[in-house]
This record gives sequence, C-alpha cells and structure tokens, in this order.
Amino acid sequence: MPRRPRLIVPNIPLHIIQRGNNRQACFFTEEDYLFYLEWLKEYSKSTKCSIHAYVLMTNHIHILLTPKRSSSVGALMRGLGQRYVQYINRTYKRSGTLWDGRFRSSVVQQQKYLLSCQHYIEMNPVRAGMVKHPGEYRWSSYQVNGQGKKSNLLSQHDLYLSLGQTDMERQTAYRQLFCDELESEEIDKIRKATNGNYALGDNQFEEEISMILRRRVTPGKAGRPRKKRNGTQRPSLSD
Repeated sequence: MPRRPRLIVPNIPLHIIQRGNNRQACFFTEEDYLFYLEWLKEYSKSTKCSIHAYVLMTNHIHILLTPKRSSSVGALMRGLGQRYVQYINRTYKRSGTLWDGRFRSSVVQQQKYLLSCQHYIEMNPVRAGMVKHPGEYRWSSYQVNGQGKKSNLLSQHDLYLSLGQTDMERQTAYRQLFCDELESEEIDKIRKATNGNYALGDNQFEEEISMILRRRVTPGKAGRPRKKRNGTQRPSLSD
C-alpha cells in the first residue's frame, strides 16, 4: 500500500512527531539532548523553518514549526535525523537505525489550534508522569514560552506574540493557558491528525488545505466503495 504523501504548505504551521525504533529510547544522557537541540537550531536556520515549540521525550520528539518552503521540513528532518543517528552510533558503539521510519505530521490551523498544539506538546512530560509541572522539564520549550528563559532556537509565532505587549505579559498569559487541561476530545483530535498525517482544524481549514494540495486531508470513510446502478464503482479520492 503506498504511503500517504505528507501535507506541507509553506507558511502554515506543522506539528511533527518522530518516535524511536520500536518505541525504544533515542536519548540517553544530557549530552544527547544538547546535541539534538544544537543541530535542530542549525538545520532550522539553514532550511528556513521557524521553531515555535518542542519537547524531547526519552523515546520520541515533538516539534511545532512553520516552514518557509514545501521542501524545508523534509530537508530539516532528514539532515537532523542523519546527523543525530551518526552521533548516537559513534558515541555508543552501535549501528543500524534509531528512528521508527518516517516522521508523522499534521498541518495546524493557526487561530484555532496553534496554542492548543503548543500546550499539548509541552504537557507531554506531565502526562507521562515524569514531572508535575511543565516548567520542571528541561527538554521542552515551556521554560522559554512560559517562563522567559533565553533561547536562540525558538521563533515565537505571531499568535503567541499577540498574547501581550511585553515579554512578561505574554509569559503570564501563556502560563494561564496551562491552568486548565486540554479537553480529552481535543487531545484525541491532535493525536489522530498527527499520527494520520491529516489537517488539524475546522471544516473550512480542511477544505482550504485540500484545495491547495488537491488531495484529501481528512480520514476517509470506512467501508467498501458504493457501486453505481450499472455495476461500476464510484471513483474514490486518491491519496
């Protein structure tokens, strides 16, 4: 079965998840996390991708970014992934793959879902029971977005910048977003969109992305295709 092409549109945010092979660990020491973040910064600059949020978990990563070009994301993840695997194999005297195949992603409607997606990403360590508050986890963007830690990796989205007139106002407003947990339905929608490589947004957004890319951007309906009266199948939307 052919793989679904990724949905990537220049200047539209993209939520990326990449897992370790067989869900095994891909970070082992502090140096590993630092190496990954340093090269994420380098490749995001060279490929023209603006990083808005991230979290590095033990066996997977999440990144929220906006690409300047359609080719930017593939170039970023390919270059970063290869360099990190080379580093891990060299450091730990191992060989073979580290990542579980292709990364998964979803285009994100900015006004409705961007900040929710950042919330989802930065709360990963809390949902995993690793910390009680996202600010306690060192390997995510929350300390920058919510607590004002300096960073030359993040490029904060205009929607984040609209939260206040000053850095302090924006950070305070951002922290307020984390006082309430995301609804389970919203978490489920984010997960399904990212794992399925679909659009994350309302119906109008889905239609707009579908028209731009000229292909389906939502899950297809289950069941066998209906047949016309003459016995021929109705044509289905191609992937």
